Amino acid sequence: MDKLGRAKKLGKVEDKVQSVASTNLWFEIEPQQCPIVYRKEYNVHFGGFEKLHPFDASKWGNIFEHLKSEGAIDSNSVTKPEEATEQDLLVVHSKQYLKNLKWSWTVAKIAEIPPLALLPNYLVQRLYLRPMRFQTGGSILAGRLAMKRGWAINIGGGFHHANAHRGGGFCVYADITLLIQFLFNDRNSNVKSAMIVDLDAHQGNGYQRDFINNQKVYIMDVYNKRIYPRDTDAKKSINCKVELEPFTSDETYLDLVEKNLDDSLDTFQPDILVYNAGTDILEGDRLGCLSVSPKGILRRDLLVFQKASERGIPIVMLTSGGYLKVTAKIIANSILNLHKAGLITLPFESDCIMDLAEVLRNR
Repeated sequence: MDKLGRAKKLGKVEDKVQSVASTNLWFEIEPQQCPIVYRKEYNVHFGGFEKLHPFDASKWGNIFEHLKSEGAIDSNSVTKPEEATEQDLLVVHSKQYLKNLKWSWTVAKIAEIPPLALLPNYLVQRLYLRPMRFQTGGSILAGRLAMKRGWAINIGGGFHHANAHRGGGFCVYADITLLIQFLFNDRNSNVKSAMIVDLDAHQGNGYQRDFINNQKVYIMDVYNKRIYPRDTDAKKSINCKVELEPFTSDETYLDLVEKNLDDSLDTFQPDILVYNAGTDILEGDRLGCLSVSPKGILRRDLLVFQKASERGIPIVMLTSGGYLKVTAKIIANSILNLHKAGLITLPFESDCIMDLAEVLRNR
């Protein structure tokens, strides 16, 4: 590389560092707040068009409502993220890609909802892309909170088919790449390495393309090899590749996840673990085409959090894919199960009462 090329590369790196330093996505939360990230703007509504896609467009709100009904969190204790701005997105995405999103037909292709191409772009921006930008901001914030609190969960995010230059499979913004690059480009961060554990039913080809030949990022991906996207070039960046046959069920699935996660963590010691916890592995999900039970999903999430906890690795969980109406309750139950196991702490009302009693006893 000549001097001009090196200068341009250094300039781009410095631009990213400055963007991260000036972002509004990272902020401190109050001690009583929980590192569970969500806001109502996550949910997608565009006049019923969202029903043409098998994805439950209110999944994220339903997860929150289930947790709220159990007294686990509420609107005061949950952490509300900001919307990712163009400057934030440019830390990873190209200007040309973001410009292309101003064409409704481009967005319709990514979302896999053809009628979107007929809507004015300002409606597509407001009703679909804006919720995705809030979820992307949530993933970036959750990464920072995980480093502060030891764990964080974004009730949304996990758009693992999007990369710096292209979207697909309902994924517009490369939130996983952004989460990691924000930490890498933070002058005050101690994050020098990251591991992605992707347990969505589909191959995570988006971030895989972004991190090809990047030795600071270790990728473990467990997916159904017979379904979308079957991206051969992206597979080159997977360090631990576990390709499943359709209809793989609990015991085989969980054994493979545990063995390969142990091997991966023995091989690579990351500063943060990014867990893409897709629930499209659920039996009956016609896009994931696997056969893991609801109990199997709870066991899986518990396993990943336990392995990270045993090694003292901060973990951030993204909810990613999951296409059945029952998915939201399963995710909420899994989060409650992590609390019950002592792997995360939720601000239950009963916990607050016990804390107050402890304070009074010590006065």
